[in-house]
Amino acid sequence: MLTQTTTRVLEPSDLDAALAVLDREPVVNAFVTSRVQIAGLDPWRLGGEMWGWYEDGMLTSLCYAGANLVPIGATPRAVRAFADRARRAGRRCSSIVGPAEATAQLWRLLEPNWGPAREVRPHQPLMVTNRVPSDIAPDPYVRRIRKDEMETIMPACVAMFTEEVGISPLAGDGGLLYQARVAELVGSGRSFARLGRDGRVIFKAEIGAATSQACQIQGVWVAPEYRGQGLAAPGMAAVLRYALADVAPVVSLYVNDFNTAARRTYQRVGFQEIGAFMSVLF
Repeated sequence: MLTQTTTRVLEPSDLDAALAVLDREPVVNAFVTSRVQIAGLDPWRLGGEMWGWYEDGMLTSLCYAGANLVPIGATPRAVRAFADRARRAGRRCSSIVGPAEATAQLWRLLEPNWGPAREVRPHQPLMVTNRVPSDIAPDPYVRRIRKDEMETIMPACVAMFTEEVGISPLAGDGGLLYQARVAELVGSGRSFARLGRDGRVIFKAEIGAATSQACQIQGVWVAPEYRGQGLAAPGMAAVLRYALADVAPVVSLYVNDFNTAARRTYQRVGFQEIGAFMSVLF
């Protein structure tokens, strides 16, 4: 029997098959799944192409190629095929991110053509929980940010992004795309913060990706002058309570392995490590 393999750009008619692949790992794939469920597979609406890898006529692996390059359920053979397509297309993404093993293989294949990277983060623990901690009281002052509070939350979001990624999200287009993303999260009720008496943000976090099976917390940030005062754990407990009550039965996040303070905080509120992501930043 001949084994036929191929890779191609998926079309809207491939939606059910793509979702079946994504559903194999609902926590790991929450980011891409949430985008596909909202936008489908039309590249204009999705913000990028979805590449599919077929074996014996069956769709088995995916790769999202947009602002990020994200391998999904990718076998070694699929990764090689995705790397070939990415090399031919040229680098259009600002990062490669995904499960550590597949992402590492993808980067080894692309580095000779796409390198050097600005930064490589090879091990970012993926952590999950399905319950609110019983020994940490959620911060009662953490609440949803309203649509009329964009000017309040935006400086904190910019500060968090710049600190985390190493470049300002306002570069390039003046921050239009980033501001639109923040507005989307605020508008959907997935942006949370505690404000100080002066009206500035003390603590913030967002539920960035959301499906019916899992959601992902992102953008966790404490204002520098308030760090070390024990605000992060109660703040996270509050966001976790909202997430589990209103969004999904499982909550995930991933964190840089060198951020020991954050990892301790997440462990305190009940998150457990189940795997690892890897990020390559350009």
